[in-house]
This record gives sequence, C-alpha cells and structure tokens, in this order.
Amino acid sequence: MIFEIDFNSDEAFYMQLKNQIILAIATRSYLEGEVLPSVRKLSEDIGINMHTVNKAYTVLKDEGFVKVDRRGAVVAVDINKAEDKRLIIEELKIIIARATLKGIKREEMHALIDAIYDEY
Repeated sequence: MIFEIDFNSDEAFYMQLKNQIILAIATRSYLEGEVLPSVRKLSEDIGINMHTVNKAYTVLKDEGFVKVDRRGAVVAVDINKAEDKRLIIEELKIIIARATLKGIKREEMHALIDAIYDEY
C-alpha cells in the first residue's frame, strides 16, 4: 500500500496518514492481524519525520484500529466495539447537524451513506 502526503494541505501530516490507513483497513488492503510498515520504513517511503508516523500509529492505537506488540503496529479493529460505536455516534451527530444546517435532506444523506458503504 502506498500512502501519499499532501504537503500543501492544511490537515496535519499525521492525520492524513491516519485517515489513509483507516481507509486501507476498511478496503481490506490491510487485514486483521497484518503488520503495518515500521515507523522508520514508512517515514522514509513517504518523506515525513519518524515522529509524525509514530504519532499516527499512536492515534490509531488509541482509536482501536491497531495494537502494538513486538512485531510493531498490527491491525486489530475488533477491540472496544462498544466504545467505538459511542464515538461514531457522537461524530455522526455533528455531521448530521452540519448537513441539516446546509439543507441536505434525510433522503440525500441516506443515499450518500449507501454510496460510501458500497465502496467498502
């Protein structure tokens, strides 16, 4: 899997990397139990600081997408599902509130969600 950082983006590099890894897991480019590239290797491959990669991995661990063991960062999405669901609901509340304020109707939101789910 090749990750790309947009050096002109306002989004922090670690967030860009974190989000790309989540998408890679969701699209099954990385499977449960698979080891992600080492911090050193990934930082060299994409041209960012090792501390930035390490921060992305730490956030992924904190959010329950990976665990860290002697092999490195390992995909482990089946951890803490109840807590994850609670956090997703909180994020969805904000997204739905924004959509409502922008005049996006319920049916449009359902269609958008269905289209996104079809990607995974």
